[in-house]
Amino acid sequence: MDFQTGFESPVWGARNNPDAEANAAHLLGAWRGADAPVCHVRHISTESGSPLGPDTGGTMFKAGLTPQGDEPNFDKSVNSAFIGTGLEAHLHALGEDKVTICGLTTPHCVSTTVRMAANLGFAVTLAHDACAAFAANADTGWARDLPTMTPEALHRAAISHLHGEFAIARATADILARS
Repeated sequence: MDFQTGFESPVWGARNNPDAEANAAHLLGAWRGADAPVCHVRHISTESGSPLGPDTGGTMFKAGLTPQGDEPNFDKSVNSAFIGTGLEAHLHALGEDKVTICGLTTPHCVSTTVRMAANLGFAVTLAHDACAAFAANADTGWARDLPTMTPEALHRAAISHLHGEFAIARATADILARS
């Protein structure tokens, strides 16, 4: 989800887990090799000038994570991959009741999509090392007196909030060993 060139913009700041894309590519390769269903999700921002907007070129998939053949892509303009897309209907049409999710960014679109998937009745596996987060900017507004959280702290907090209640968080190697 949202492995897009727009997340390479310096506007996002520091990021954790530089191996997220490589781990996602390993999962994608395994799913393709097993002829398992693959769905891609892309964020198309409606805000002019957004790094994830069509006017900035940030909607392109990162190398190695682009849809191939008839793999469907679901475009969204909100945090959840299920809002305003045909993803849920597509998964039900396939008879799928389990999903494995990875992407950018952990505390935003990944977290929202994992929560919604679980609430919609899907059993969710979260590939925690195939996700990443950016530093939170606490320099403005109500948070200016709070310390800035590191990308790793944000990532770990998001994963810890999801694991057990909305998903089972697993490392890529563990997921692949169980496939």
